[in-house]
Amino acid sequence: MASLKDIAQHCGVSIATVSKALNGMQDIGEETRRRVLEAAEALGYTSNAAARALKTNRTYNLGVLFVDEQHSGLSHEYFSQVLDSLRVEAERRGYDITFINNSVGQRRTSYLQHALYRGVDGVAVICVDYFDPMVLELVRSSLPVVTIDHSFNNRTAVMSDNLAGPEALVRYACEKGHRRIAFIHGERTDVTENRLTGFYRACEALGLTVPDGWVLQGRYHHPKSCYELTRRLLAAPERPSCILFPDDFSSIGGLNAIYESGLRVPEDLSVIGYDGIYLSRVISPRLCTWRQNTGELGRIAAERLIELIEHPRTTAQERCVVSGELLEGGSVAAPAER
Repeated sequence: MASLKDIAQHCGVSIATVSKALNGMQDIGEETRRRVLEAAEALGYTSNAAARALKTNRTYNLGVLFVDEQHSGLSHEYFSQVLDSLRVEAERRGYDITFINNSVGQRRTSYLQHALYRGVDGVAVICVDYFDPMVLELVRSSLPVVTIDHSFNNRTAVMSDNLAGPEALVRYACEKGHRRIAFIHGERTDVTENRLTGFYRACEALGLTVPDGWVLQGRYHHPKSCYELTRRLLAAPERPSCILFPDDFSSIGGLNAIYESGLRVPEDLSVIGYDGIYLSRVISPRLCTWRQNTGELGRIAAERLIELIEHPRTTAQERCVVSGELLEGGSVAAPAER
């Protein structure tokens, strides 16, 4: 098996340069990095993770805590895209990914105990009940932690701009002529609270009146609840002319309720989603939605977590907000006369 010295001799560089290239360090040229990586592959080099851990006091392994209560797992397109971009950035910088759970073999443990058992250098927390005592224990521990779409005091968080999204969507609907706009939102979380604030802020600025019965709590990634709440809105004495749904996937339930009522989209009723997943681009009519930048969310989460691990004394805990963009689609048109 080839060693670092073998690769260094093959490329005519120092062992230190080889080490930097293999560990994704930034202070060497791209051409040198390419030659080293090609030589390592050609010579059959495999790093010794145990030896590297002893030398650096790191395992180069990031924990990911992902608990999807809807049990859609990695088929949940929004979160799967965030996780994939996190993985890509981690691997680019020489780190592996391990999923954290609350068991070791047949023995139940806490998330923190499992993270310590796996020896991860830090944990990215995404899609969990952030008020779960086990999550709070992990966040309050000495391990480096980065959360996605939820912020804790004195912990780094990476957030979508959940104020700007609903604001932009309401303004877009109003520009199309809508004054009767309803909002079906998800469970009460930091994400939801910010989206509600953005929604009400835009409505107030535009002089729109929103009856209490037009703002309803549903569930994220849950078409059935969206279906039922949309039927409730359609049965109201005065129905809205435009409905904002909690996310693109849930909007399928709302669209089914609208079509079952004999209404057309957007001729009779306009609809708006959230997330900008692939589904929103292929249904008919194409869904007007707010695309969250999943690539940046995952990349920044990995980047910040690795900075906390490698430079703990000089890396500040911070709140990183990631912008998205409005995708117009074809599901919003001028309101029908009633």
